Amino acid sequence: MMQRMLAIMGVCLLGAVFTTAVLAEDKVLKMSTTTSTESSGLLDILLPAFEKDTGIKVKVVAKGTGAAIKDGEDGNVDVIFVHAVEREMKFVEDGFGAKRYPVMHNDFVLLGPAADPAGIKGITESPAALKKIAGAKAPFISRGDDSGTHTKELEVWKASGVAMADKKLTMSKDGKDVEVASQSPADSQDWYFSIGQGMGKTLTFADEKQAYTISDRGTYIAYKYGKKPAIGLEILVEGDATLANPYGIIPVNPAKFPHVKYDMTMQFVDWLTGAPGQKLIGGYLLEGKQLFFPDVIK
Repeated sequence: MMQRMLAIMGVCLLGAVFTTAVLAEDKVLKMSTTTSTESSGLLDILLPAFEKDTGIKVKVVAKGTGAAIKDGEDGNVDVIFVHAVEREMKFVEDGFGAKRYPVMHNDFVLLGPAADPAGIKGITESPAALKKIAGAKAPFISRGDDSGTHTKELEVWKASGVAMADKKLTMSKDGKDVEVASQSPADSQDWYFSIGQGMGKTLTFADEKQAYTISDRGTYIAYKYGKKPAIGLEILVEGDATLANPYGIIPVNPAKFPHVKYDMTMQFVDWLTGAPGQKLIGGYLLEGKQLFFPDVIK
């Protein structure tokens, strides 16, 4: 009888452990996001606070915006948090995303070495600055990773009037190489280097090579003032409308992918765009510098 009681208790205990594990797994959201939200340190502030308030843990996959959007198109995540508005809206229009919710913004900046060999410091329009870099054939480092930053860079190159050439980027997806259509300045192989890396590594490489690059301001501040050794790159061009950098969050559409955790995702969206998340975004400073600006609650 005792053995039977112990066996029953054991089964009950195993059932309780299994149930707890299932419930814990159910309280996890999968989010694909750009490297800038991670490299800047912002997620280290937001996600623990969200988990404390709701009990929901957010599992993050940080990559370029293009790859993050592809994760959403494949139904591999519950939500994407990225910064390339036209691509975000297409994601929604094509039925992959439920709705785009604005969250925050900062801006992109054109960086370079203090020596500024192309002489772009003081230029007020980023396309004109890139045209001057191309004319000087000064070294320029591109992320070349189909990210939101790479998308913005190509937008500025096209606005510069510099001739562009079609090219293919080779990206890794689920362990397989896939080709993505892209562009780069024509006849630029001697000075334009596409490295296929995230923002942090791109900044480090550009700093080592004393080259120009484009970065979101948040990651630049993190690497300039929050890292040791700090990068030496300086902001040479900033503030024009072309360099605006809004971020949006998009739940993956449950009508297309019934397995996604839409209700929990909306808890995250409501929290992030509500007072708790917006206050943390606006209050996130590094060396006294604000990295992001809330778009919903000021």
